[in-house]
Amino acid sequence: MATILQRLRKVISEQLGVDEDPIEPSASFVEDLNVDPEDLAELITAVEEKFSTRDRKLEIADEDIAEIVTVQDLIDCLRDYGTED
Repeated sequence: MATILQRLRKVISEQLGVDEDPIEPSASFVEDLNVDPEDLAELITAVEEKFSTRDRKLEIADEDIAEIVTVQDLIDCLRDYGTED
């Protein structure tokens, strides 16, 4: 199975229409990937759908979304919600 980062790269690339290469854990959504707040909200929705399972619907709380600045922050958040590599 693909790692969280590999799966996220695919979702981010598809959602934002960017190449997967610059999508590294240290990449900032705003500064490095040029994501505005509206795009980030749509991205989070896509991530929730991609990482949900039949047994568990993933819903990231607004207060957690506010803390997501980098790809690594999103990886950590997904791990906090029980997603595994």
